[in-house]
Amino acid sequence: MTKAIKEKKPGQRACDERDAKGELCVGHLKRWFAPDEETLKQVGKEVEIYRCERCHTLYRPASTDDSSAGLRFTVRPVSLLGGFLRK
Repeated sequence: MTKAIKEKKPGQRACDERDAKGELCVGHLKRWFAPDEETLKQVGKEVEIYRCERCHTLYRPASTDDSSAGLRFTVRPVSLLGGFLRK
């Protein structure tokens, strides 16, 4: 049985899956660090995957997501006091 994997929208942090009554799940999407064997076979080993904490729907991150929810930051050098250094 293959699981359906949805793609997160840019900045999405809550599940948008609907139940049988048509109501939204609205569970938090958490990074899933320990996927099961079936999911690993379906998506690959080193793939970032998110799972809803309520309905366990799987999400793949959006490729265009540069928000803080997407966790794609540019690495910049920092001083000991916490300020950014200029090159």
